[in-house]
Amino acid sequence: MIMRTAILCAFIAVSGITAASAECEIGDAKLEEAVQQNPRFRGPTNSQYVRDLRNLRDAALTLRSYGRHEDCERLLANIRELIAGPPMGLLGDNDEEEADKQNAASEPKVKRGAATGTRNKKDAKPLLRIDELAPGLRTDEMIGSEVRSSDDKIVGEVRNIVFGTKDGRDYAVVASGGFFTTGKDSIVVPVRSLMISQDRGSFYLSITKEAMKAVPLMPDPDYNWLSDPTWRTRNDALFQKH
Repeated sequence: MIMRTAILCAFIAVSGITAASAECEIGDAKLEEAVQQNPRFRGPTNSQYVRDLRNLRDAALTLRSYGRHEDCERLLANIRELIAGPPMGLLGDNDEEEADKQNAASEPKVKRGAATGTRNKKDAKPLLRIDELAPGLRTDEMIGSEVRSSDDKIVGEVRNIVFGTKDGRDYAVVASGGFFTTGKDSIVVPVRSLMISQDRGSFYLSITKEAMKAVPLMPDPDYNWLSDPTWRTRNDALFQKH
């Protein structure tokens, strides 16, 4: 009996080791090591390439968190191949129609002016300023979150966050699949002007849907507007008037 118990325990221990070793290990891709050691990953030319690789790495981490270790490993294998291969700028086809179709599939589908939310309910909790939150917000909690006007109509969703301007003004780039789409058809919202629901599910602007007509679109997708204090001051003032 003792011998059988010992054998069983040994089997369980070996099984546990096998299961543990089957888990997807994100660090095995050695992405950050490659970025530090390989000159072709550095510099503005391939900055988007590095961002794409990191996005893939984050996707692998998500798969791992859901126990999809085989899928995670397959994605890590793709990352390793991309690290070893030529830069992204040298890959892909030149079919513009196909590229437009693929880009459209990545656009947010929330429509501006969609159904009213729940702010009119009696039990609706007061909105908070972002600096009133404890703990504070992470950027991954902000990106992808819906944004609503003061009259509770959907404006779009947060697609990017800009921190670290010299004058201390941080911005959320808000886009939607309706009137506002990411890139040239986005709006720029001062982060300090955003309110947030207590469940952290939605951001709110201080202006109504109707007042949104006066808000200019983001002038360019390359963020050159960050170096234009006149444009930013005029844009920011629209959110401070209300």
